[in-house]
Amino acid sequence: MAREKSDKAMILIKQIGSPIRRDPRQELYLKSLGLGKMNRERQVIDTPSTRGLLDKLRHMVVVLEQ
Repeated sequence: MAREKSDKAMILIKQIGSPIRRDPRQELYLKSLGLGKMNRERQVIDTPSTRGLLDKLRHMVVVLEQ
């Protein structure tokens, strides 16, 4: 199946911090956003739950585009 283009608002995020020696939940939050290794970038749908995860990971993730 081909993926259809989404007309929803998207956010481009980049991981700038390592999950090593952090709370294990934070590593799970990174994985749920599609991150996990340094300097990875992902485009995610802008939802309240995504914003909540970004708020919890504000020391490890930066928003590049809104």
